[in-house]
Amino acid sequence: MSNSREMRRLADKWQQGTGWPQFLESLEITGLRGWDGQKVPFPFPIVALVGENGTGKSTILQCAAAAYRPTNNSPDGETWFASDFFPKTVWEDARGAKISFVTRQGKISKQYDVRQPGERWRGNPERPQRSVSYIDLRRIQPISARVGYTKLAKEALSETSAEHFDKDRLARFSQIMGWQFDSTRIALTDASTDRRVPVFGQQGAVYSGYHAGSGQTTIAEFLQVDADQYGLVLIDEIETSLHPRAQRRLIRDLAEVCRERDIQIILSTHSPYVLAELPLEARLYLMQGKSGKHIMSGVSPEFAMARMDEYPNPECDLYVEDDRARILLREIIVAHSRGLIERCQITTYGSANVGRSLGIMAFQKRFPRSTCVFLDGDQAEAPGCILLPGGDAPEPVIFEGLRLKSWGQMAQRVGRPYADIADACTQVMSLTDHHDWITVAASRLVLSGDQLWQAMCAEWASLCFSGADATQFIQPISDLLMAPTSVSSPTVRLPLFEQSHDAFEELEPFV
Repeated sequence: MSNSREMRRLADKWQQGTGWPQFLESLEITGLRGWDGQKVPFPFPIVALVGENGTGKSTILQCAAAAYRPTNNSPDGETWFASDFFPKTVWEDARGAKISFVTRQGKISKQYDVRQPGERWRGNPERPQRSVSYIDLRRIQPISARVGYTKLAKEALSETSAEHFDKDRLARFSQIMGWQFDSTRIALTDASTDRRVPVFGQQGAVYSGYHAGSGQTTIAEFLQVDADQYGLVLIDEIETSLHPRAQRRLIRDLAEVCRERDIQIILSTHSPYVLAELPLEARLYLMQGKSGKHIMSGVSPEFAMARMDEYPNPECDLYVEDDRARILLREIIVAHSRGLIERCQITTYGSANVGRSLGIMAFQKRFPRSTCVFLDGDQAEAPGCILLPGGDAPEPVIFEGLRLKSWGQMAQRVGRPYADIADACTQVMSLTDHHDWITVAASRLVLSGDQLWQAMCAEWASLCFSGADATQFIQPISDLLMAPTSVSSPTVRLPLFEQSHDAFEELEPFV
């Protein structure tokens, strides 16, 4: 989960069940743009949809917009219908399509649907009411490129009215952009009654959206949208035009607004920075295989980026749960078969259920290249997965193994006195949550957590992991790299996989 205070506060409120009396719990889409009844869950107040272009992220946002009738307070009187997004054209006919959705009103969940059995969409009057804000990609078009705005710049003589950002909205804008602004307003001129222009005041200078960066204009117009309490906000490609720090700050800002107003937000993204700000359950990865669309929840940013990018191009993919497991696996390989490490890419996948699903794919030979999937040692055996050694989570395995060896050569590895290392590492083992052991011990030793963990894993792999055990553990990776064709093993702990050209072909949906 993100370490930001805003996201922690949002998660705490969500877990307490004290808010969000209106909530879209899931969608099921049939007969639209390649969707064939797959269910899309929304398990957190902010959910990010990530995946390659064409996997259906925008379709989900549009179906969510069409799930509700507007309220009297809906922004700008917006009304959304399925026919707005999925019209009949000379190339497409949505006949037979259906959008089913489960909404919660108070404590009662109920299923609705809108459908097009013939020429017209049915079920619109039965939809529940809710304020919906749909923020699509039109917002990213530069002011000067918008229809009529070039003429506006030439013909406008004076500003006739403006909506000024109040103190709170101005503070939010400054915080997201990382610069202090004296003022911001959305102005109208005497040349048009509907073409609005953002105007900024900064360090005594005043300039308009014609002379501002596109990201600055995007955020100003975005913050102008006042999402009603209990409303639904849908945002397509939220990171567009924003640098990484601004992306992170925007998500943290939305987390605060979401918590304060009980708002639900569904967004699409290709950004690892956006994903990193959200908890695991808030990340949905969409995939397109030959058998249709599939949805994976709880992915890591690294997994999502690796699936959407073709570089780097190692010979073998190794998947592990988190960074602790990644460092442990790397140090085992370096200690016992150093030549393999440069031929492998180790990627974190997030939650263990993602690992089990990837293991099934590996066992059924559906990855584009050689792949091994690793689960932490405290997980149950699963098809296609290799358990990390020790029969427990990485931290207890490493700490206990080194303690029994009197901490080995850790003093030389990290440059700290033996007594300090022994005291710090032994004392933290009494903490209830083993995830805290490295952080607390590293703090006491005035080291970074990664520095201490890497040294411990390297020492453990050399001192505590015997040659025979290490050879058996490394062998599946070596076999994948040495042989052009491997034989799939029926055993769980040490499988070998032959891969096919389509990683996600025939994968059943899982969440």
